[in-house]
Amino acid sequence: METRLQNFIHKIEEGSWSPYIRRVLFGTLILTLMVLYDFRAYRNFSNPEAMDAAQLARRIAEGKGYTTDFVRPLSMFLVKRHRADANPQISGNHPDLANPPIYPLLLAGLLKVAPLDYQINAATFRRFPPEVLIAVFNQGLLFLLLFLVYRLACRLFDRSVAWMSMLVILGTHLLWQFSVSGLSTMLLMLIFVGLVWSLIWMEQSDPGQPGDHKKLIMLAAISGTLVGLGALTRYSFGWLILPVLIFLGIYFGKKRAVLCLAALAAFLIVLTPWTARNYIRSGTAFGTAGFAVLESTSAFPSDILQRSLQPQIFYADIGQISRKFVLNTKETLRNDLPKLGGNWISAFFLVGLVVPFKSTTLSRLRVFLLLCGAVFFAVQPLGKTHLSSEVPEVNSENLLVILAPLVFVYGVSVYFILLNQMVLPFFQMRYLANGIFCLLLSAPLVWALPPRPNPLTYPPYWPPIIQTSAGWLKEKEWMMSDIPWAVAWYGHRQCAWLTANYRPDFFEINDFLKPVHALFLTRRTTDKPFFSDWMRGVGGSWERNFLLETLLRENPPAGFPLRVAAEGFWPEQLFLTDFERWKKLAN
Repeated sequence: METRLQNFIHKIEEGSWSPYIRRVLFGTLILTLMVLYDFRAYRNFSNPEAMDAAQLARRIAEGKGYTTDFVRPLSMFLVKRHRADANPQISGNHPDLANPPIYPLLLAGLLKVAPLDYQINAATFRRFPPEVLIAVFNQGLLFLLLFLVYRLACRLFDRSVAWMSMLVILGTHLLWQFSVSGLSTMLLMLIFVGLVWSLIWMEQSDPGQPGDHKKLIMLAAISGTLVGLGALTRYSFGWLILPVLIFLGIYFGKKRAVLCLAALAAFLIVLTPWTARNYIRSGTAFGTAGFAVLESTSAFPSDILQRSLQPQIFYADIGQISRKFVLNTKETLRNDLPKLGGNWISAFFLVGLVVPFKSTTLSRLRVFLLLCGAVFFAVQPLGKTHLSSEVPEVNSENLLVILAPLVFVYGVSVYFILLNQMVLPFFQMRYLANGIFCLLLSAPLVWALPPRPNPLTYPPYWPPIIQTSAGWLKEKEWMMSDIPWAVAWYGHRQCAWLTANYRPDFFEINDFLKPVHALFLTRRTTDKPFFSDWMRGVGGSWERNFLLETLLRENPPAGFPLRVAAEGFWPEQLFLTDFERWKKLAN
């Protein structure tokens, strides 16, 4: 009996059962943490890009092509400037010129097969089911990322580093925030880890093996393809082709030219058809996203450029762009770089830069990671827009977080190097040390669980009123709003972004492009500083020349076509339309 008990314990601790028991326990931990987080810390979408991608995916799922309900004035300008027959596109199914296609297409497939109800009950609303589905999908990508990181760490280091790396990723609050944000960041992390895998296979290939040359070319092409797919998920990811080419050029001797050409050719083959599509529709390779470098400069502060119907896009000079780069670089150095990935383990990675590795693969891969960090460090400040201030950290302009999985693996390896140098009273103390270490790294996540927050992201998003007001319009009518992404997503109506000025842009759209049947303003506009924006606003601004006059005279300015205000909106919101549409629907 005693012998059987000892054998049973041995199987559990070190025998054939131990791997399965660890996997079951870890799987239980993942599911438990997912349920806890989704019930205790989940919030509805707050990022405009998440709602934009979701509404675009729904249109694709409905068979309406790659067209959008969220129409930017800058997009109208680009289409009108490039095409003589622009008006049918602007007034009908407007082509989306802001989003690369991979992530919306994946979401479109998800929304197509899932039985979803988009109707909102105002009395019971707390969560929007399609958003919950998208969040669960991204959490599934997070769990797939855990598996790939585990396999990667096992190959580079050992199982101890692999298990600890998974626990660190699982305990990082910022990654959980991204998983429920509706953004494509989880997908980009998967693509980046896949890119790292392809480079490892190349670096560890045996030059003496027959067919090695063809294998290297194929892996180089796969690397370029992955970067291309990443660029079609988020355009800025495409800059990683530079570290890939440098890596191939430094470490592959006489084969460097062929491998670099293979990677670059694959990258261009993947990316070119989409940029050609954008050029045919707008005259630009990357649509409205290509002007991000001009946004948040003194020429185009905040979101003015995207809302401009007649932007002077050549007005911003090199000095203004340089100033934007310097100011945002300071912010990156002060906040983004020290908090890389949202976990303290990144400090171990930074310390580990002075630790030499015997393995050439580890040393070379670290060089590649540093090259990627340097590229993103240069690109991120130039690409920052108003989104970084509206939704700090959890936004698509946070590029450094994409490198977090590999940074965590290297950081954990340095932790184990330091742990192995410690003199402990007995071996089991290592388990206690590892447990305390994981608990400390996971403290922000643990702290985020209680108390349970309100999942609503109001102000400015109150989905029931958005859907109700959008429902007063017919399917082919459109409105103008300061939250057009939310109107497109919750209201399922085409909506133009509030123009940069009241006159002349609004009237040019209304009179010559497509009639605007409703104006919907929220606290995103009414909460702006009274003195700087309302009193001292530039000529033609909505705050000074429209809202202030409307408040003082209790009527919209003379000549404004929308003069009927819906009750129950003011003072937090304003809904103006051409007639009492709600009464017509009631009858």
